[in-house]
Amino acid sequence: MAIEETAGREGSTRADAYAELAAVGPYGVRPGHALITMVEPHPGHEYAYNRWYEDDHYYAGAMAMPWMYAGRRWVATRELQELRYPEKSAVAQPVGAGCYLSTYWVTEGRYDEHMKWTVGINKRLGRDGRVYQGRTHVFTAFQDHVATVYRDGAAGPRDFHALDHPYAGLVLQVVDADGPEQRAELLDWLRSRALPKRLAGSAAAMVTAFRPTPLPGDRMTYVKQVEGVDTRLTLLWFLEADPRTCWDRFEGLDAEVAGAGLGRVELVAPFIPTVPGTDRYVDQLRR
Repeated sequence: MAIEETAGREGSTRADAYAELAAVGPYGVRPGHALITMVEPHPGHEYAYNRWYEDDHYYAGAMAMPWMYAGRRWVATRELQELRYPEKSAVAQPVGAGCYLSTYWVTEGRYDEHMKWTVGINKRLGRDGRVYQGRTHVFTAFQDHVATVYRDGAAGPRDFHALDHPYAGLVLQVVDADGPEQRAELLDWLRSRALPKRLAGSAAAMVTAFRPTPLPGDRMTYVKQVEGVDTRLTLLWFLEADPRTCWDRFEGLDAEVAGAGLGRVELVAPFIPTVPGTDRYVDQLRR
């Protein structure tokens, strides 16, 4: 009887399929794809949202999934929210919306497999009452990696280390080009000229650049379809210092892009890392 029950349990989880899947397909360490999600807890839900995300969703809804191999959460206190620009943003309305940011790396070449799992598990989490409703997705998109620019060349952590290395801050920058051809030109200009110049001598060790991909039609209804799939670039600046101590190096990014005639900056937003398992900074999100 015990043997039959064990076999039944193994059969229900299709355990043998894991060995078959592990034997095929890409399994490198490069961050070929990312999930970048900026969320605003509803007023009065800050502590409950943080505890749900820290204690359950970060793991069950992200890190436990196949091919999502690194993750980190970031927070924008009210002081950091007030540094954001431009005031009229196509990403965040108002520009201070979205005080939590989560970033995850997905193995290059494994986007389709990961998406099959993430849609399935989030439907299951929803059925089981493990999805917190008191929040708004301000900017949520899976994205394809298109470039990484390093301040120090071959020295220091690589982009696949970025979410595990103890960086002291992060700046999210979202740039929209006028069209697909202009985005390619914008990326080339950023990668070869603008980013190396900004990085030199700064507290930013690297910038990773991504382009968004459309969400599947069977996504969760509370997550809106991705905008700017053909025109947008998302940049993550990884800082070795608190962004408040070096914010002068991030001022004028909008004027720089506009001056090059290659697009418009829709958001520049600084964050600091959360402290996992704690409610640190939750009391600093509102006025």
